[in-house]
Amino acid sequence: MDSRETTYAPWTVVRHGESDWNVQKIVQGQNDTSRLTERGVEQARELGRALRDERYAAVLCSDLTRTYETASAIVEVIGGEIITTPLLRERSFGAAETGLSSALTPEITGIEGTLVVDEYAAPPGGESLHEFYLRAGRFVDETLARYGDARLLVVTHGGTIRALLAYVARVRVTELPWAGVANCSRWELEVPLSLRDATGHS
Repeated sequence: MDSRETTYAPWTVVRHGESDWNVQKIVQGQNDTSRLTERGVEQARELGRALRDERYAAVLCSDLTRTYETASAIVEVIGGEIITTPLLRERSFGAAETGLSSALTPEITGIEGTLVVDEYAAPPGGESLHEFYLRAGRFVDETLARYGDARLLVVTHGGTIRALLAYVARVRVTELPWAGVANCSRWELEVPLSLRDATGHS
């Protein structure tokens, strides 16, 4: 293997397809009621066709239904076994879940526009961005310990992708824009193997 392959683990990270609550602009978080729309299923199948020639050592997926439905549609095309984990869940929005997303305020979310203004703000009964970041980091650390530099497909949520990007870049959530992540968008991450031994991610 060349130096890049021994330094990084290549991960393809995907957000779930369009859900009915995405369309209705309802806060989903870790509530597991929403399901993919027909469009969302087709988005996942289309992505599967785009990934047909890739080879993944494992398909890792949030244990929430909208992500599992997405991974299942992809795996129908590319094959493989789906391994679920709660570490890949969306941020918990606690009491705000099932409400309209328009009701979320910076005081609740810690986010104003694309800026993180308070990483410790949390909805009642929900996670702060700081806690969310630590959970994403735990997923990275445990996955690197298990799979090393293997190529992986990771199916998760928009917020989780943002948290993973920050952790992999070794920066706090306040240092990256909290920008939109489109349904079934594909992100190619080079995850440093050195994160397995890093300390001080807090």
